[in-house]
Amino acid sequence: MAEEINTQTSAEVRAVAKYVHMAPRKLRLCTRAIAGRNAIEARNLLHFSNKRAAETVERVLVSAMSNAVHNNNADVEKLVVYRAYVDGGPVGKGWLPRSRGRASQLHKRTSHITIIVKEKEVK
Repeated sequence: MAEEINTQTSAEVRAVAKYVHMAPRKLRLCTRAIAGRNAIEARNLLHFSNKRAAETVERVLVSAMSNAVHNNNADVEKLVVYRAYVDGGPVGKGWLPRSRGRASQLHKRTSHITIIVKEKEVK
Protein backbone atom coordinates (compact mmCIF):
# COMPACT_ATOMS: atom_id res chain seq x y z
CA MET A 1 0.00 0.00 0.00
CA ALA A 2 2.81 2.43 0.87
CA GLU A 3 4.48 1.72 -2.47
CA GLU A 4 1.38 2.91 -4.31
CA ILE A 5 1.47 6.21 -2.44
CA ASN A 6 5.15 6.74 -3.29
CA THR A 7 4.59 6.13 -7.00
CA GLN A 8 1.84 8.74 -7.04
CA THR A 9 4.01 11.42 -5.42
CA SER A 10 5.95 12.00 -8.63
CA ALA A 11 2.69 13.02 -10.31
CA GLU A 12 2.16 16.57 -11.40
CA VAL A 13 0.02 18.67 -9.10
CA ARG A 14 -1.57 21.89 -10.29
CA ALA A 15 -3.20 25.01 -8.95
CA VAL A 16 -5.18 27.43 -11.10
CA ALA A 17 -6.39 30.99 -10.46
CA LYS A 18 -8.97 32.15 -12.98
CA TYR A 19 -10.25 35.59 -13.90
CA VAL A 20 -7.45 37.47 -12.13
CA HIS A 21 -7.85 41.21 -12.78
CA MET A 22 -4.36 41.77 -14.12
CA ALA A 23 -2.87 41.82 -17.60
CA PRO A 24 -1.22 38.55 -18.70
CA ARG A 25 1.85 40.44 -19.87
CA LYS A 26 2.58 41.62 -16.31
CA LEU A 27 1.96 38.21 -14.73
CA ARG A 28 4.19 36.41 -17.23
CA LEU A 29 7.22 38.30 -15.90
CA CYS A 30 6.79 36.52 -12.57
CA THR A 31 5.87 33.08 -13.92
CA ARG A 32 8.89 33.00 -16.23
CA ALA A 33 11.14 33.87 -13.29
CA ILE A 34 10.01 30.86 -11.22
CA ALA A 35 9.64 28.14 -13.88
CA GLY A 36 12.09 25.30 -13.27
CA ARG A 37 13.12 26.45 -9.79
CA ASN A 38 12.82 24.72 -6.45
CA ALA A 39 9.36 25.55 -5.03
CA ILE A 40 10.66 27.08 -1.78
CA GLU A 41 13.24 29.15 -3.67
CA ALA A 42 10.53 30.32 -6.09
CA ARG A 43 8.25 31.31 -3.20
CA ASN A 44 11.04 33.39 -1.62
CA LEU A 45 11.77 35.03 -4.97
CA LEU A 46 8.12 36.05 -5.35
CA HIS A 47 7.73 37.11 -1.72
CA PHE A 48 10.57 39.63 -1.95
CA SER A 49 9.80 40.84 -5.46
CA ASN A 50 8.71 44.43 -6.06
CA LYS A 51 6.12 43.44 -8.67
CA ARG A 52 2.43 43.66 -7.78
CA ALA A 53 1.82 40.53 -9.84
CA ALA A 54 4.22 38.55 -7.64
CA GLU A 55 1.73 38.54 -4.76
CA THR A 56 -0.93 36.83 -6.87
CA VAL A 57 1.49 34.33 -8.40
CA GLU A 58 2.83 33.52 -4.92
CA ARG A 59 -0.70 32.71 -3.72
CA VAL A 60 -1.15 30.25 -6.59
CA LEU A 61 2.28 28.68 -5.97
CA VAL A 62 1.53 28.17 -2.26
CA SER A 63 -1.79 26.58 -3.24
CA ALA A 64 -0.02 24.17 -5.62
CA MET A 65 2.51 23.26 -2.92
CA SER A 66 -0.29 22.64 -0.41
CA ASN A 67 -2.17 20.49 -2.93
CA ALA A 68 0.94 18.36 -3.46
CA VAL A 69 1.55 17.92 0.27
CA HIS A 70 -2.04 17.19 1.32
CA ASN A 71 -3.30 15.24 -1.69
CA ASN A 72 -0.17 13.35 -2.80
CA ASN A 73 1.91 13.21 0.41
CA ALA A 74 4.77 15.00 -1.36
CA ASP A 75 7.85 16.33 0.41
CA VAL A 76 7.98 20.14 0.28
CA GLU A 77 11.78 20.15 0.10
CA LYS A 78 11.75 18.10 -3.13
CA LEU A 79 9.05 20.07 -4.96
CA VAL A 80 10.01 21.83 -8.19
CA VAL A 81 7.97 24.27 -10.27
CA TYR A 82 7.55 22.05 -13.33
CA ARG A 83 5.51 24.53 -15.39
CA ALA A 84 4.13 28.00 -14.76
CA TYR A 85 2.14 29.82 -17.39
CA VAL A 86 -0.48 32.53 -17.84
CA ASP A 87 -3.31 32.53 -20.34
CA GLY A 88 -5.45 35.51 -21.23
CA GLY A 89 -8.97 35.60 -19.88
CA PRO A 90 -11.98 37.58 -21.06
CA VAL A 91 -11.35 41.24 -21.80
CA GLY A 92 -13.76 43.82 -20.39
CA LYS A 93 -14.24 46.81 -22.63
CA GLY A 94 -15.16 50.34 -21.72
CA TRP A 95 -14.74 53.88 -22.96
CA LEU A 96 -12.42 56.65 -21.83
CA PRO A 97 -13.45 60.23 -22.63
CA ARG A 98 -10.84 62.18 -24.60
CA SER A 99 -10.53 65.73 -25.83
CA ARG A 100 -12.83 67.29 -28.44
CA GLY A 101 -15.72 64.98 -27.58
CA ARG A 102 -13.93 61.83 -28.67
CA ALA A 103 -13.56 58.53 -26.82
CA SER A 104 -10.93 55.81 -26.69
CA GLN A 105 -11.66 52.18 -25.97
CA LEU A 106 -10.31 50.70 -22.72
CA HIS A 107 -9.33 47.05 -22.39
CA LYS A 108 -9.62 45.66 -18.85
CA ARG A 109 -7.70 42.42 -19.18
CA THR A 110 -8.02 39.31 -17.04
CA SER A 111 -5.77 36.26 -16.76
CA HIS A 112 -5.78 32.57 -15.88
CA ILE A 113 -2.66 31.51 -13.92
CA THR A 114 -1.62 27.83 -13.87
CA ILE A 115 1.28 26.48 -11.82
CA ILE A 116 2.27 22.81 -11.93
CA VAL A 117 4.65 21.37 -9.33
CA LYS A 118 6.11 17.90 -8.99
CA GLU A 119 8.71 16.17 -6.89
CA LYS A 120 12.24 16.23 -8.18
CA GLU A 121 13.16 12.81 -9.50
CA VAL A 122 16.14 11.15 -7.82
CA LYS A 123 18.60 9.71 -10.34
